[in-house]
Amino acid sequence: MQRAPWAKQRILDTANELFYDDGIRVVGIDRLISVSSVTKATFYKHYGSKDTLILKYIRSRHESMRQDLTATIDNSAGAEQALRQIVGDLAARISQPGFRGCAFLNAAAEFPDPQHPVREVVTAHREWYTDVLSNLLGDMGHPMPGDAADEFLLAIDGAQSGGYAGDPVAATTSLQRAVDRILGSATLKAA
Repeated sequence: MQRAPWAKQRILDTANELFYDDGIRVVGIDRLISVSSVTKATFYKHYGSKDTLILKYIRSRHESMRQDLTATIDNSAGAEQALRQIVGDLAARISQPGFRGCAFLNAAAEFPDPQHPVREVVTAHREWYTDVLSNLLGDMGHPMPGDAADEFLLAIDGAQSGGYAGDPVAATTSLQRAVDRILGSATLKAA
């Protein structure tokens, strides 16, 4: 019975692609089923509803990002190198064809109620991301790592939005300048 786990993952992979490319609310169950090449019964067996799949999608996006950031940090010589690698990786993604901005900000825009389960996942993700940035900035000796992490995340948000809606080169160049200023504050304090 190897078919069921494959089908479940195939549905999630399809949702990951379609929800990101076209928007969560726009993509219907029939389209998910068709593109996933599964039956309606298989879809409902594994997810039960589109709402369940949406939550699995946004949680899997978080888990993927958590794994990627952990690997980046583990493979870096220090906090500054990790932060610069995070920005470099993001700049590369922003410059790729098909980039549609931040999946979490996109989801938040589609689910405006802050009490909605999707928004709760987005909020938890952003708090986690800010904590990661704050810890790295603290490791660098930044005098105000929490404030700097907020600025860093806002610069990331702006670059992702600007890279999608406008010029990816201008967005990533601006991001790099903002990050240089933030990291420069840590370097000045440490000196």
